[in-house]
Amino acid sequence: MKLWNKKVAGATILSMSMLLAACNGSEKETTDTKDGDTSDKKVEIVYASGVDVTGATDKLIAAFEEKNPNITVKRQEMPADTGASHDQYVTTFSSKSAEIDVFDADVIWPAEFAQAQYALELDRFIEADGINMDDYFPGTVQSGNFNGRQYAMPKYTDAGLLFYRKDIVETPPKTWDELFDMASELKGKEGTEFGYLMQANQYEGLVCNAVEFIAAYGGQVVDENNEVVVNTPETVAGITKMVEFVNSDFVPSNILSFQETETNNAWVGGQSVFARNWPYMQSTSEDKEASKVAGNVGFAVLPSGDGTNAATLGGWMSMINRYSENQEAAWEFVKFMSGPEGQKISAVDGGRAPTIEALYDDEEVKEAAVLFSNEEFVATLQNAVPRPVSPIYPLISNIMQVELSKALAKDITPEEAAKNMQDKIVAAMAE
Repeated sequence: MKLWNKKVAGATILSMSMLLAACNGSEKETTDTKDGDTSDKKVEIVYASGVDVTGATDKLIAAFEEKNPNITVKRQEMPADTGASHDQYVTTFSSKSAEIDVFDADVIWPAEFAQAQYALELDRFIEADGINMDDYFPGTVQSGNFNGRQYAMPKYTDAGLLFYRKDIVETPPKTWDELFDMASELKGKEGTEFGYLMQANQYEGLVCNAVEFIAAYGGQVVDENNEVVVNTPETVAGITKMVEFVNSDFVPSNILSFQETETNNAWVGGQSVFARNWPYMQSTSEDKEASKVAGNVGFAVLPSGDGTNAATLGGWMSMINRYSENQEAAWEFVKFMSGPEGQKISAVDGGRAPTIEALYDDEEVKEAAVLFSNEEFVATLQNAVPRPVSPIYPLISNIMQVELSKALAKDITPEEAAKNMQDKIVAAMAE
């Protein structure tokens, strides 16, 4: 792996005319400054993020404040439910509230928040501080980019993996065709009932699985120009392969009801030879008290279709509220969190996968989690592809879920599913 070492640039000095001091409730004396020199000024920013039971977020804030004594970060904890957090943000930002300065965003939110004018463009900050976006995994950068502008900085990442039984499988399959054959042949070995598990229920996880099949065969849903390009032979090939798996005799008969939980439960119960799921299943697999497969689990990149491996990107990003009154200070915090030092804290203390490739060569990061020292996991992150980057992503997801479910149930053909998605997504974007 290519190694590099890059220190985070020093904190940019803030330029502000007057601030309220917190000390004893009295007003702090201020003086005019030149060229942004406000080293004697204090500013408080509000950072909204989800529940963190690891303590890594508090540690990250403390490290930032130590390096930036003129900036205090006040944390606002958001609901654990991602949908509830999203709705709360929309309510806050739609009223042009400056209450929140920095916020964490799911990778599927940036385009929506960018078009709605909730988020601040970060390009001028990135350019001024010489941030090299090539240091990050490509998919994580792409998720935060809308109409050629960067609205979010990658914070930590996630991607789909292929889990397999090491006591049954010597070498994991390289292609979807190989996986199909092996799942069929090896089903029943070592007490297993199934050859393969996935998420095929009509919900967001279905879209994640579908994006992996589609991208593996060279297809896309929405391209970098925000054009709908789902009705292609490549996409049809990916959907066709997905339909073959779902209707095979080596998946559970109720596979159309499987989400992540059902996949995990069947897997740790020793019921399958292969399974597609998120990296967290590595931990549940090795829980000796609850797992029947502990010690016998391997993982690999998801198979390729026509020469391309693809895993759907998950994870979180950092964004700045367009209406923040402390944009420069907010950027300093975003830059620190998404930079090498901040991401290392998140990895070592929080177990969160970095988005900066070079951190996977850091010994402390490699020791923090089994996955971080695994080349297959890093390769998966390198090949991770985002779900359609669009301001109407929730609507696109709903359209895809409906049409894909019809195809999996064989109510319509893969060709019809691709055409229906094309027509309906185009119409939705035109509204």
